[in-house]
Amino acid sequence: MKILIQVIRILVAATFIFSGFVKMIDPIGTKIKMLEYFSEDVLNLTFLSPYALEISILLIWLEFVLGIWLLFGYKIRFTLRTLLVLIIIFLFLTWYSAYYNKVTDCGCFGDAVKLTNWETFYKNVLLIILILFLNRHWRDIKPLFNKRILTGLSHSFALLALLLMIYTVRHLPLIDFRPYAIGKNIEEGMQIPPNAPQGKFKEIWYYKINGEVKEFSTEDEPWNIKGAKFVDRKTIVLQEAYTPPIHDFSIENEIDGDITEQVLKMPEVYLIISYAPVDMSDDAIRKINKYARQLSDEGHKVIGLFAQIDGDNAQKFDFPLYLTDATTLKTMIRSNPGVIKLEHGTVVEKKAWMDL
Repeated sequence: MKILIQVIRILVAATFIFSGFVKMIDPIGTKIKMLEYFSEDVLNLTFLSPYALEISILLIWLEFVLGIWLLFGYKIRFTLRTLLVLIIIFLFLTWYSAYYNKVTDCGCFGDAVKLTNWETFYKNVLLIILILFLNRHWRDIKPLFNKRILTGLSHSFALLALLLMIYTVRHLPLIDFRPYAIGKNIEEGMQIPPNAPQGKFKEIWYYKINGEVKEFSTEDEPWNIKGAKFVDRKTIVLQEAYTPPIHDFSIENEIDGDITEQVLKMPEVYLIISYAPVDMSDDAIRKINKYARQLSDEGHKVIGLFAQIDGDNAQKFDFPLYLTDATTLKTMIRSNPGVIKLEHGTVVEKKAWMDL
């Protein structure tokens, strides 16, 4: 039994440490997910939206630090009880996402490991069972070090986790798991392999016959039944179609139209990216304009990829602006604004505006 307790302790601790770490190196990604959950058509908690980053940092910090504390055996009763509360919150969010199909990717392991919402839900159910088991046998979980070393290490990891997140929020993720990471080619990321799985669907038809609503398949052709009245139709996904890593990338404006292909063929181009132009600070605008002018004076091609182009705002920038999907821009770079350098469609450099 004692061996089983220690195995489960390590397994649960490692899961929380890994999950916390992959989100800790990209807290803006978790903020984006929190904003989805807080939106009107999901949980309708829009009053929390202004605090999405702070809430994200707190949850990530708790996830990572509690995993470390469980591994070390620090404040074990408090750690296990807090882990239980945390996993119940996660369980609710993943159940809600899976059942209502609202947030299609909960970001459980950041961008490092992709799970479906139901896979994440069942993973959380298993974690709750394991954490309840550890809560029952908490007296058998012994510290790995003496009290002084244990306290020092536990507090040091907690502080380092917080400092790391502050750094990545101000700059860029230390490790980039997204399809626009340095070295990735955008055109290649948009391609669909010839043997990629195709989507499979099943249509369920609901018709009222003699006052009773009945369920039919397409093969039944209920529309041909005499006196049948259409009520509803549902589409059930039997198999998801393959979705390429990059699937919503385009560059266009009213003057030049769609220039996506031309940009991806350019030997060199600097993309100045903003997924929320209205949120850009005056300091960011000043710095990004200065950087763009320097590049242009040196003969480099510079264009802006913005989520919105408003007449008044457009006048603030010293480079041509093009529209690109906001979600795509958030995936490309976390900084608002940020800079990506492409060579023949391959990402060779990324910078946050504070690092220019």
